[in-house]
Amino acid sequence: MTKRSAKRFMREGTLDAEQYQPDAKVRRLNVHVGGGWSPMNGNGGPANEDRDQSYVKTIKPKSEGQAALMAAIDEKNLVLALGPAGTGKTYLAIAKAVEALEAGKVGRIVLSRPAVEAGESIGFLPGDMEDKLAPYLRPLYDALTDRLSMKRVKALMQEGLIEIAPVGYMRGRTLNNAFVVIDEAQNCTYTQLKMLLTRLGWNSTMIVTGDPAQSDLLPGISGLADVANRFEAVETIKVVRLKDTDIVRHPLVAQMLGVL
Repeated sequence: MTKRSAKRFMREGTLDAEQYQPDAKVRRLNVHVGGGWSPMNGNGGPANEDRDQSYVKTIKPKSEGQAALMAAIDEKNLVLALGPAGTGKTYLAIAKAVEALEAGKVGRIVLSRPAVEAGESIGFLPGDMEDKLAPYLRPLYDALTDRLSMKRVKALMQEGLIEIAPVGYMRGRTLNNAFVVIDEAQNCTYTQLKMLLTRLGWNSTMIVTGDPAQSDLLPGISGLADVANRFEAVETIKVVRLKDTDIVRHPLVAQMLGVL
């Protein structure tokens, strides 16, 4: 190809047929200027919606129980999600919180979790308050970073749009215009739950998640089951009880919980 032909090709997207013989090794490419191939659409048409994605923006329920939980979150300002491990209680609650924040329905996300050790004492932890509480709040960070990038989570936390705090630091607050998630509520006493539930402010949604069968407190101290039973009769509050059939972790989890 001569320099003149190359310039014409770059300008017009056409080649001179005279430049090539029938037996030439180079063949002309079908180039369409302005509507070429894109990794998003493959052939210039609409994007392929069936392509694999490691991140799905809109979550979908994988069981009837999860569908009921998602519907309850959309309809009620206070929802209690009770169920065994692996039913997606925390993940769905935080996913809905992120969805509400990005849609502008709330001004911030507040996540709280009791700092209770799971049957063993890990002793003294060095560092400031955030360093000491990090091991207890790690599951909330994991769920957040699964919906948002770590960089975005840190930026939102610095701006005050996402707050993660232990239960002990929630007294005296009024959470207006917020999406509040209380995780691992089976490790809260009746008094603590009463304090947390009354933090709900205007234009706010609160989701309380937990499994009464997996409390790390002494028998009879957890108040989650009692609170859930009392709220069953309140029409403006929804209590969703997930079952073993709603477990979306490894199938062995459901089998283990069935015999343990």
